[in-house]
Amino acid sequence: MSADWTSLVAASATAFTTLIFARAALHKLGDFTTFTGFVADYQVVSERQVAPVSMALAAAEVVVVATAFLPGLQPLGSVVAIGLYLLYATAIGLNVARGRDRVECGCGGAVQPLSWTLVARNFVLAAIAAIGLAGPISALSVAEAVTAIVSGFTLFVGYQLVEQIMANFTQMRLKR
Repeated sequence: MSADWTSLVAASATAFTTLIFARAALHKLGDFTTFTGFVADYQVVSERQVAPVSMALAAAEVVVVATAFLPGLQPLGSVVAIGLYLLYATAIGLNVARGRDRVECGCGGAVQPLSWTLVARNFVLAAIAAIGLAGPISALSVAEAVTAIVSGFTLFVGYQLVEQIMANFTQMRLKR
């Protein structure tokens, strides 16, 4: 039986979100000490809380990735992803509002200082993660699943290009 288009779109959004969080989790776990430095730089938790909060954030990102592959748990991953994006947007927004825009985001992609653009980006990413809740992705045929994965990967590559352009623009602006 063929899934409807909402399931295909939801699966594409889930694939995209999973790739974003896989990259982010690898970044955090690959150099956890540097990541704890990013968390400390945000100055939203006490020094004593930096390591446990950093571990919790990395673990939550791993949950987003793992639930994409566990039958019936994908909606949980989408909800965790939405929560993380909104949490990150809040932390970035607090710092930008405080005038602390020279802090590196620590997002795992191109190096970018905090900005309102990153806040908006996280809201857009939260909306895309919410699309993952639009339909049951378990109803996809093999061909539809492959299509969704390719679509999610294509979005991910496009996202990385846009992110690099944003980082380049920010760096050029800061050099002026």
